[in-house]
Order: sequence, then structure tokens, then C-alpha cells
Amino acid sequence: MIYPPRCMGCGELTESDFGLCGACWRDTPFIGGVVCESCGLPLPGEADGYRIECDDCMKTPRPWRDGRSALLYDGKARGLILAFKHGDRPELARPAARWMTEAGRDLFREDMLVVPVPLHWSRLLKRRYNQSALLAQHLGQQTGLEVCPDLLTRRVKTPVLDGKTAAQRAETLENAIAPHPRRISRIQGQDVLLVDDVMTSGATLAACARVCMDAGANHIFVLTLARVAKDA
Repeated sequence: MIYPPRCMGCGELTESDFGLCGACWRDTPFIGGVVCESCGLPLPGEADGYRIECDDCMKTPRPWRDGRSALLYDGKARGLILAFKHGDRPELARPAARWMTEAGRDLFREDMLVVPVPLHWSRLLKRRYNQSALLAQHLGQQTGLEVCPDLLTRRVKTPVLDGKTAAQRAETLENAIAPHPRRISRIQGQDVLLVDDVMTSGATLAACARVCMDAGANHIFVLTLARVAKDA
């Protein structure tokens, strides 16, 4: 009665905590149907029993095995993610991880290690939390998978990658991410699920995947809360 449940998107009253009202649910672009199996981008057509990939993933193969996303980074989803990332709304991680659990159900493997994309310490100090680590934590609770929040470290404070070409993004991220020296033994021979909030070009996830492979990981999978589409 004192703190009635409210919609995460607009603040209207809802039937349960950490939910969306009907209007916000309709305006939130959840990804469903046929998707690119490498990056999770929704695609037209129907599944035909063969591996399906988008043009970008066929042109430039990803250094991971499969990837999925729960939402398109557009409309109501964009507002929710910006609030989560920059608006001091860490409580959004729990429902977001539920959506990711549903979207990534085909990725999960026994004894898989869940690893968030790292945040540079200066940004962590300013933001107070790593949104990817929060998503990974709740994802681990919901799936029963082990989470290693500090397996990867970001040694360099990289600039914003928006507007850069693929080659410029790769150059910017070169040597910026490394395995934690005291965590390398945990990754050897393991299937790894990399977790991030938003995938744009995939350059950051690719850098993380290569570091994991170089450290002895088995297969790498990617799961993000949202995927940026070119026409979004």
C-alpha cells in the first residue's frame, strides 16, 4: 500500500513489481522469430533448418559461436537502457536479465561461465556500477550458471566508439581488454557467455571474445540486452 508496484517505463501502477504496463509492453521492441544466429538481429523469412546469419556476420565472421539479444535498441527499450546505464536505475537489471534468459535459452551450456564486459575503473567510479556485471549477476541467479564478474579487465579508458569505422573500432580496442591475471585458470577449457547491455557493431564483444580464446576458453557465446539495427 505504501509502495505500490509501478511500471518501469512510465511509472503507472502495475500488477507486479519490476514489470511494464500494457502500453509500455506494446512499445518495447522485443526480438522474436527468426534471428541471425551470430548476433541476434531479427531477420525476415522462416527458419529452414540451416544456419541463418545477417549480411554483416556473413561478411565479417564473429570470433564467437552464437549470439542473441532480447530487445532492439529503439523506442521504449532505448529509454529503459539509457535509464539503466546512465540514470542510476540499477534495479532494472533484474527484469532485464529475465528477458535475456528467455532470449538466450539456446545458448546455455552446462558448466558455462558467465562473464560481463568490463568497465574501466574511472567510468565505474563515476557510474557506481557496471551495468553488464549487474546483468550477469542476475542472469547467473536465474540460470544457475557460475558468474565471474572480474574475469576481464579494461586496462585502457577507450573513447566512445560511435561514428568510428570497423577498423577504427578494432584499433581503439586493441590491447585495451585483458584477462585478470588471477582468474586465467578459471577460463581454460570453459564455455564462456559474454554479457553486455547493448551490441552495436560488436567490436567490444569481439575484443573480449579474442581475449577469452587466447586465455584458453572453449566456445564463446554472446548475450546482450539490446541489439542496434542499422535502420534503428
